[in-house]
Amino acid sequence: MSDDAIHDGPTPLTVGRRVRAARLAAGMTVHDLAAALGRSASQVSVIENGRRELRVSDLQRVATALGCGLDHLLDPTPPSKRDALEIELARIQAGPLMSSLPLPELPVRKGMPDEAIETILALHRELVAQHERHSSTPEEARRANTELRAAQRARSNHYPELETHAARLLAAIGHPGGPLSHSAASTLAAHLGFSLHYVHDLPVTTRSVTDAREGRIYLPIRQAGTDRRVVLLQALAGHALGHAEPQHYGDLLRQRVETNYLAGALMMPEGSAVELLRRAKRERDLSVEDLRDAFAVSYEAAAHRFTNLATEHLGIPVHFLKVDAAGILTKAYENDDVSFPQDALGHVEGQRVCRKWSARQVFERDDRYGIYHQYTDKPNGTYWCTSAVQSDAAADYSVSVGTRYEHTKWFRGRDTQTRRFSSCPDPTCCRAPAPDLAQRWDSTTFPAARINSSLLAAAPSESATGIDRTAVYEFLERHTSASS
Repeated sequence: MSDDAIHDGPTPLTVGRRVRAARLAAGMTVHDLAAALGRSASQVSVIENGRRELRVSDLQRVATALGCGLDHLLDPTPPSKRDALEIELARIQAGPLMSSLPLPELPVRKGMPDEAIETILALHRELVAQHERHSSTPEEARRANTELRAAQRARSNHYPELETHAARLLAAIGHPGGPLSHSAASTLAAHLGFSLHYVHDLPVTTRSVTDAREGRIYLPIRQAGTDRRVVLLQALAGHALGHAEPQHYGDLLRQRVETNYLAGALMMPEGSAVELLRRAKRERDLSVEDLRDAFAVSYEAAAHRFTNLATEHLGIPVHFLKVDAAGILTKAYENDDVSFPQDALGHVEGQRVCRKWSARQVFERDDRYGIYHQYTDKPNGTYWCTSAVQSDAAADYSVSVGTRYEHTKWFRGRDTQTRRFSSCPDPTCCRAPAPDLAQRWDSTTFPAARINSSLLAAAPSESATGIDRTAVYEFLERHTSASS
């Protein structure tokens, strides 16, 4: 079993097990403890079984009744080997792999031998290993994404060191705040020692090429659907952060997050953006579109930036998702406990979002390119979302930002009367066709699937990026020789 799973911090189950151990050590029955607390025996059983999370004040009363310290009950270490086994079994049963299997919950009873629990845990580990062994480059990417998303959640998607870096760069070129023009971005490039060269023959596996030896950044002349500042600022960010060639996909994703973050912080400086958002919150008029318009960026860029700042500076937990017209989730972030669809190993990329969610309902509107607001009742609570459809060279996709119901009071669009109910992942919500439709069409309809060719294609083995370095070096030779 994973030590991290046990020692990350106290959970209702570890607290419950320590309450039970302390009660037994004190020679008390469940009824004795219930009487000391002024509660029923069933309430004490609920606590000991980890089915209720106590407030600190309530837990202090329990500690006093048991004659032990509060720290003793909050110690995340299981009090015994048996408790450790039961806690681990409860954890995996609540996890994505077991939840994805059509298995009933296995209640743990006193008569169940330790060996039986150890066997179940070993089977679970082997099942996870079997999933991992089937992995390919796309699976490696999903694992890296899952780990990165957890790291972003832990820090509320806010990187103060990158904010400081952006502020220093902007101060160096005398930028006073507010939107960063393309001219200012070019000035920043010059400050960092680079000249800009727009070319027709940029290698197809690259977005830009930075030649640090000659002090040149090569950019494509044609950038359909892309803000020219973004590609330039990402190249400058990679240089400013000292990024080296990534060694694996996890490195590649981390570097991409950092360069995208720094580019966003340059285009939408923290001081100016936070001032705008705080004023909007005071007026109960927060909106992603105002951030977009104030800094002349795309809706997606503004939505990303909003997630960087909303929790840290406004105290509002949020979620973000990017979904294509078929409902497939390509980007996601949350720190408000929204439940994204996930596979057996907890990966969300490539999963299909519920048809009732705002991210998909926005495609069903006549005014599909307007801003859409919706409340959605989900199994773990009610959420409000604002969504917009964007287009790139390949297709349309929706970008959504949302939060729990209690934080909706700060947002424009909270007065919407649009409300949907989603019970996903219950198949009867939207995944399984209505029985009458299934009966009518199942045996007579044979649709041909459109398969994304990149789904089965492994990245070239020589690098984590898939960049054709031979083409890049030949490109640099051509342009360096031409300028000599």
